[in-house]
Amino acid sequence: MINLSAMSISQQHVVPKIDPKAEDAELRAQTNAFESVIIKMLMDNAAKDEKNIFTENDPGEKIYKSMYRDELSKASAGGFGFSQMLYDYLSQKN
Repeated sequence: MINLSAMSISQQHVVPKIDPKAEDAELRAQTNAFESVIIKMLMDNAAKDEKNIFTENDPGEKIYKSMYRDELSKASAGGFGFSQMLYDYLSQKN
């Protein structure tokens, strides 16, 4: 079981705590989770000024888009290279 205790950066983003002494699979999962938080923060920042062209005041749209970006960042984690760099660095420290 992966222990992902976290500290809160803001109300929306929770950064997982990475244990450098974790087993390989566990460490990989932790670094991927960390990368997904970074990707989500980048996506949220990029979409901050996004204009809505179809509806004016749809109350659920912001929630839906946030959930979409969250799932997209989780699916993209491990593919941007930051997770690999962090994994390599922490693996050398063990």
